Amino acid sequence: SVKGGRFRSGLGYQNVQHPHAWDFADSSLMYRALFGEGYGNDGVQLKWLAPTELFVELGAEAGRGANFPGSDRNANGAGATTLFGHLGGDVGTSHSWRAGVSYLHAKASEREGELEDALGADIDTLFSGKSATWVADFVWKWAPDGNARERNFSFATEYFRRTERGTLCEHDAVNEGCAAASEDAYRARQSGYYAQAVYQFMPRWRTGYRYDRLNPGA
Repeated sequence: SVKGGRFRSGLGYQNVQHPHAWDFADSSLMYRALFGEGYGNDGVQLKWLAPTELFVELGAEAGRGANFPGSDRNANGAGATTLFGHLGGDVGTSHSWRAGVSYLHAKASEREGELEDALGADIDTLFSGKSATWVADFVWKWAPDGNARERNFSFATEYFRRTERGTLCEHDAVNEGCAAASEDAYRARQSGYYAQAVYQFMPRWRTGYRYDRLNPGA
């Protein structure tokens, strides 16, 4: 299948879901730290579903890449590319699973941000460079004989790792650019994960728990 325009990326597991379909009221900590409420793009997506008994899905995306961790650039070519693949299947009549890996490569040009300096003061910054994010996801679902209406259980987890390389400078708000003599080489790495479990014990009644962990890196 081919999709073009503005869409939520096939990156990971939760990202493609609309907020109304989330199991919890808010997004996980890692999604909020790396993508806000989720990563979307203006571009084109190509997705292939294999004609096999085992669920096999492969996809690729290319687009403008104006959303974080990328930025709007005055340049031709794709600002962000995404690759993803998923495997899945049924275990008996009551269990199903899916596992996948995704990769996002984005380019940023004077992306605005904020950091704390050595004295504890917040300073506005501009980052220009490349951002690479890896996501591994796994989902397990259970429902008696496949009927999720009465009772069901789901477990989902995603692990994230992002590396950024480029230059960082202090934002000169007056001249709209880098402050003089403030630009320097920059490299940062962040990682983390979330794991959640949700159990519906009767129609319209569910209970769940989610654990988030973020390593902000340096």
